[in-house]
Amino acid sequence: MSHEQNSAAEAVEAKKVADSLKPNGPEDRTLGPGGYVSLWIGDGVNMGNMTLGASTIAAGVALLNIWQTIAAAMLAIGIISVLFALNDRAGYKYGISYVTHLKQSFGEKGTLVSSLLRAVPAIIWYGIQSWIGGTALNEALKILTNDAFDNVAIAFVAILLLQIVISMFGFSGIKWIESIASVVLMIIVATVFVILLRDHSDKIADTWVRAEGTWGLPFFGFVMAFLGNYAAIFLSAADYSRELKTGYSDVKRSLLYFSPITIAYGSVIMVGAMLASATGYANPALGLPALFDNEGMQLFISVFIVFGAIAVNMVANIVTPTYVIQLFTKFNYKVSVTITGLLAMVSFPWVLVQDSNATGLETFIHIYSAFLGPMIAILIVEYYVLRKQHLDIKELYREGGYYEGVNWAAMLALAIGAAAAFLLVDIGWIIGLVTAGIAYPIITKYMFKNSDYKIGTIYENRIEK
Repeated sequence: MSHEQNSAAEAVEAKKVADSLKPNGPEDRTLGPGGYVSLWIGDGVNMGNMTLGASTIAAGVALLNIWQTIAAAMLAIGIISVLFALNDRAGYKYGISYVTHLKQSFGEKGTLVSSLLRAVPAIIWYGIQSWIGGTALNEALKILTNDAFDNVAIAFVAILLLQIVISMFGFSGIKWIESIASVVLMIIVATVFVILLRDHSDKIADTWVRAEGTWGLPFFGFVMAFLGNYAAIFLSAADYSRELKTGYSDVKRSLLYFSPITIAYGSVIMVGAMLASATGYANPALGLPALFDNEGMQLFISVFIVFGAIAVNMVANIVTPTYVIQLFTKFNYKVSVTITGLLAMVSFPWVLVQDSNATGLETFIHIYSAFLGPMIAILIVEYYVLRKQHLDIKELYREGGYYEGVNWAAMLALAIGAAAAFLLVDIGWIIGLVTAGIAYPIITKYMFKNSDYKIGTIYENRIEK
């Protein structure tokens, strides 16, 4: 065990901390490279991502053609992988959770505000995925009951309750679900891809392949949407990297992101666009069964849409908001998981994902990612530039320490970055990231001269005694 990991493991002695928020030592980490890859394949192959791909087709008109869609997806995935590998370093090195990672920049009280900017979108995504899964469950039950059952709302509530129960098993349950999901769901995607090419190639070619599309601002808007879809996840990268076994370099870890996300997310975006072109449905829970005349295949597809929705929620939309709820309430993990599920139940996902139009989903992503771009910039600048990859873990967990309050420099940089992002919301994520990344070290250097948050940074000697 390294010196940093020893310090992390001992840090909680000075403060009462929920077990799930304590630093993970090497003995606590359960994921090897295979499990980690399965995690991101299972997360990438989901109906929400397919819906995002479908959003490139609006009312039967392609906003991007096939080449523009591929270019936008690959550009987004490349940036996602780099930012994952950069921002997961603190969690991987010290075993700390996302909410603890936030504390280095925003302070304990500041984290109560900034953590909500990650937790709220995750809860809404939890609701969106569950709504898609509930729609598919309803389709399956209609087939099984010969149309005697037809109630999406009841199916939605049922799948949410099931996820609450599964998520109570923690990361061991997630690992088991994703190991199966990564294989089965990729087989489903490959099957759908073949069927679309075989039976609907002419319509796909007319609607999407031969479309003019654009390389202008809407193209970059889709890059930001594809990127913004992962912005909340790589912002909380520490929650995942702290579960990965030790011994993997930054380059190897970046490949553990790039390879599965390219395979899973890239293929699902493409199939989503193809599906919308062929069927006219932006909701894949309706579009996928529409590809088949055989009720057995429709049932099969619907069941695995349900499974896919559960798989992605296990990875992306449950763990972090649960930790945030623990931070606020001090409840145990199981109670916090239950609250997360109940909040997802009242998130009104049907407003964002309608049967024929998913543009509400894209708008939602643009709005919340305007805040997440500045946050990721602040975390990366803090860790790599201001603190030179060294964190005082004992101080992070010490009650009454200098991380206890609010780092107003970070809060101001976040506000400036978000304000800049809203000037051009279609590409707001990158605008907010660059603006906050420049503003934060300048504000830290020249303002709040007696701030405790300069301690341990390159500006420590500027504190006036």
